[in-house]
Amino acid sequence: MLPDFRVRQRDYLLEIARAITQELNLDDVLARILQHAAELLAGQAGLVALRGNEGGWNVAAFIGIPEPLISYLDPLLAEVPDFEEAARFEIPEVNRLLQNLAREVSLGLLSGVGLPLIVQNSVLGVIFVFRNYHGRFSREDQLLLQSFADQAAIAVHNAQLYNQSRSQAQRLDGLLNSVADGILILQPNHAIERCNPALARLLGKTPSQIVGREHAQVILWKEVTHGPTLERAEAGGWPLTPTATLYVEGDLLRKDGSTLPVGITYAPLLNPEGQLINIIASVRDVSHFRQAEEMQSTFISVISHELKTPVALIKGYVGTLRREDVRWDSKVVQDSLEVIEEEADHLAELIENLLDASRLEAGALALNASDLALGRLAERIVERFRTQTDKHNIVLDFPPDFPIVLGDEQRLGQVLLNLLSNAAKYSPQGGEIRIIGQVRPEHVVVCVQDQGPGIPPGDMPHIFDRFYRAGETARSTKGAGLGLYLTRAILEAHGGSIWVDTQYKDGARVCFSLPRAQ
Repeated sequence: MLPDFRVRQRDYLLEIARAITQELNLDDVLARILQHAAELLAGQAGLVALRGNEGGWNVAAFIGIPEPLISYLDPLLAEVPDFEEAARFEIPEVNRLLQNLAREVSLGLLSGVGLPLIVQNSVLGVIFVFRNYHGRFSREDQLLLQSFADQAAIAVHNAQLYNQSRSQAQRLDGLLNSVADGILILQPNHAIERCNPALARLLGKTPSQIVGREHAQVILWKEVTHGPTLERAEAGGWPLTPTATLYVEGDLLRKDGSTLPVGITYAPLLNPEGQLINIIASVRDVSHFRQAEEMQSTFISVISHELKTPVALIKGYVGTLRREDVRWDSKVVQDSLEVIEEEADHLAELIENLLDASRLEAGALALNASDLALGRLAERIVERFRTQTDKHNIVLDFPPDFPIVLGDEQRLGQVLLNLLSNAAKYSPQGGEIRIIGQVRPEHVVVCVQDQGPGIPPGDMPHIFDRFYRAGETARSTKGAGLGLYLTRAILEAHGGSIWVDTQYKDGARVCFSLPRAQ
């Protein structure tokens, strides 16, 4: 080679060294390396084949080569066998394959020079330059080319590491952004390094109002109900080990002044020397758990009261009737037995409702559906119910040609009885209870209305919830808050729905719909 060409070669070597520090995009690095390699070796075309982390080769960059030839070459490279010593076996195989390709496509006019890309005994790939002349390299030329290949390998390695780091950062961003719980990453001094959108939503703030601030400025406790705060735990020596998680639960103050019940789990991130690098905090909204606990408490309170009342009455009347020092006349005995029967029925109804609620939770509320005349069923329910009240005038208002529905007679009878019982219960002064049937093109609608005080607007969204009892009269009326909950479940199982008619102002009107039988 001519001396001035060697000077140009050294210039190329310096250029590729600058590329290592100036460029980290892998595609751009490969393009620059390939361009300088072709000029360095006076080639007309070239390619860079990279080896995968788990073996396998593919063309990552090329110049001066038709794309159809690359699409032909990729499958050939993919068939290169994997060897533990890739530098000793795989690189010569790739070079041989490319040399054969150069001779075949050029009818022997082209040859090639391959420069292996190796970093720390790890094979990254091969630079292969096609040229139209054969030539030998001097010892100095070989050292220069090896230096070029080493620098190129370092540039490729750095770009790959950068790509991996960027991919990991993108995966971390995607993971944090998709997590429903709030995430905080704290520095050892408790400065907030980053947070995810879920945390910002929980606190009612933007991420820019959180990142960079102190933990104690963002996590403001109104009340701690369980566990020590992070500051108190660290004052006591936390964390002692890398797996020493910390859990604290309480009511957190939000930006708008409201509170949110949360549970926060803190996990330390330590380096091999045991020094604290980060603290990862996971913030979870525990409102649903609080509601579940309150529901459980309500259930125990309501059910214990509802069970104790009829049992106490039955026991009291039986004990009175059994007294041997008193002779009761037949009217007193009949009245007492009537109370005992009513309370036993109430007790049986409560137990059956509890069993239905359990079946519903287990998805085992079975229906025995058949063609059903809903108007006739309503007549039978009303006749049976009239014996239970002398204060109410119960009126049936069904058109004579009311359509047949497909339903479970026992369950739909339970629906009508629940609505009728509620209407009577929540209009204790008496008045008219009207059951109205309406016909629509695809379904039928039945409404039960009373002349009581009506349902307060604040109670309307909740009256079909489990254990919920609406209005002030709930304190003076029997019931566990299961009737309307089961009523809704039965109707939904039939493909129907139930709602409160908010336009009715003379009391309460609850309506339900059922599909017409096809």
